[in-house]
Amino acid sequence: MALTHKPELLSPAGNWDCARAAVANGADAIYFGMPRFNARLRADNFTEEDLPELMKFLHAHGVKGYVAFNTLIFTKELPDAETQLRLLEDSGVDAVIVQDLGLARMVKALTPKLRLHASTQMTITSPEGLEFTKQLNIDQAVLARELSMRELERFKDAHVPLEVFVHGALCVAYSGQCLTSESLGRRSANRGECAQACRMPYEMIVDGEQRDLGDKRYLLSPQDLAAVDEIPRLIELGIRSFKIEGRLKTPEYVAGVTQVYRAAIDRALANQPAPASDADRYALEMTFSR
Repeated sequence: MALTHKPELLSPAGNWDCARAAVANGADAIYFGMPRFNARLRADNFTEEDLPELMKFLHAHGVKGYVAFNTLIFTKELPDAETQLRLLEDSGVDAVIVQDLGLARMVKALTPKLRLHASTQMTITSPEGLEFTKQLNIDQAVLARELSMRELERFKDAHVPLEVFVHGALCVAYSGQCLTSESLGRRSANRGECAQACRMPYEMIVDGEQRDLGDKRYLLSPQDLAAVDEIPRLIELGIRSFKIEGRLKTPEYVAGVTQVYRAAIDRALANQPAPASDADRYALEMTFSR
């Protein structure tokens, strides 16, 4: 398979143990958050003091580090956002993953050494949406994680490298755009406080009568992504980065899933694509928990 760029395997890291697990099991890059401005505030996350050592560790192993800077920014927070951007650039962070269009402009204006990745929360669901991002001068686009293989085929002539989620949880709404958490519990998904209302059991009332749902009471909870067998086709479509969801997951999850996808990518690049083995599938099933 002739490629101009080797695809990237991008793993989640909610803490140091997860970062080490990702590196040890073949990740090309990790993504992580800081205590502010990230959509997973419940993760352990990394502090300002952690950054220099973390980036030194990653770069020593040939691994890149991306910061999820992916919440909406309020006007009064702009000075703090600028301070954090400059800190990330000074610490050697490779890229920031951004949802807020104003923040995206700040990245390019204030911290030119930082690569700018459009977050899945920008909800880029079509080539037309991707075309809109040209004015932001993004360096990589994370497509909406809800897209089907047929929909991804429409992005063949993309002007920037494309990144897709290949494994992990799905939102019932477009990624990060769910307002249920805020409307029910005053916790905004776009501010890193999602209460995961879609993971709760519900009752169904039809014509005033409650229906017996048996074991299917989790009406809003989608099945997780598991695209390990689609890696060869995704490479053919020109996808440059394969992203594993899970900044709230354990180091064991990060290690196991990273290892399986590392093997799948390497098989595809060696022109030896094959479905995941029974052992691989068992590993993925054993790391799942909710």
